[in-house]
Amino acid sequence: MFALTGCSVFDRAEGSTAPPRGSAPPSGEASAPTGTRRVSLVQKVGADGPVRSLEVEPNGRWACQDCAGDGVNSTGELAPDQVQRLQRMLADPALAKETDEARQYKLACIDALTSTLLIPPGLTITSQDCPGEERPPVAGEILLLLTQATPAEVRG
Repeated sequence: MFALTGCSVFDRAEGSTAPPRGSAPPSGEASAPTGTRRVSLVQKVGADGPVRSLEVEPNGRWACQDCAGDGVNSTGELAPDQVQRLQRMLADPALAKETDEARQYKLACIDALTSTLLIPPGLTITSQDCPGEERPPVAGEILLLLTQATPAEVRG
């Protein structure tokens, strides 16, 4: 079993007034983000696979490091309708119930693709491509949009 940890590319934006990633909102419960948000996707296959990361800005511009586990970095931009759809999903209050903490999520499979969405300020939603594991509905749609619109996907 392994843990995915963020690095400086996923830390809060310079000059941000949001609390540091991982700190709880004042009520002690995660809350869905409001306004336009950026989202990060971190993926890894198994314990020894390369860490792939995708950062999508509120305007739809994205940067991907080791996108398909092949060492290639790339950048691009989501289509305007994809940006609108993504921002609607990122603002969905249901995301607060889909966090790892709310679901008490634990990694269940070895050598599976593990995908973690990081949504500032402090929402973390992890899922694995394991037989029988269901993805949280809203986070699953976000993950699907990101993997279909960018090179962040499994390539055999």
